[in-house]
Amino acid sequence: MTNKLLLTAATALFMTACSQAETPQTEPAPETPLPTETSGESLPSMLNARGTLTGVDGAEIGAVNLIEGSNGVLLRVTVQPGSLEPGWHGLHLHQIGDCSDIGTFTNSGGHIGKVEGGHGLLNPAGPEGGDIPNIWVAANGSAGYEAFTTLTTGSELLDDDGAALIIHADEDDHVSQPIGGAGPRVACAVIN
Repeated sequence: MTNKLLLTAATALFMTACSQAETPQTEPAPETPLPTETSGESLPSMLNARGTLTGVDGAEIGAVNLIEGSNGVLLRVTVQPGSLEPGWHGLHLHQIGDCSDIGTFTNSGGHIGKVEGGHGLLNPAGPEGGDIPNIWVAANGSAGYEAFTTLTTGSELLDDDGAALIIHADEDDHVSQPIGGAGPRVACAVIN
């Protein structure tokens, strides 16, 4: 009887421990600081830029963060639920950091590194420095997105007139001119 009781208690303890191990964390993992050394060598200084994403009605709908490393620029975009239509949307980096013309966002100019007839990641005459892969918006109108580009640099993004990240209404086909059929500009973030 004692052995059976010990076995039952041990089994219950084991099952409790297993169920706790399978319980997902409710708090996000702490941010990992950027490394300062690799193999004894110091990393170059990294540009860190950000911007607030504004929708066509002028409301804040998300954020963009950029980090430049020695090999290119990492972009992270977040879009709040209910902010954009579900599906694929073109995403580009534009020449001027100006989103003041709410609803059209044309003050942001053309793409960074504009090449006449060269728009598109799949274009043999391109791509332009501002060409970025499309962003997918979920059924609830939100998005979480990360991309890496070697087509531009932090100094181009933060030059005298700045830069903007633009989200378009439609998908970019990465070949058609001038913007891959991506349609109107539906969100804008000044990068600073």
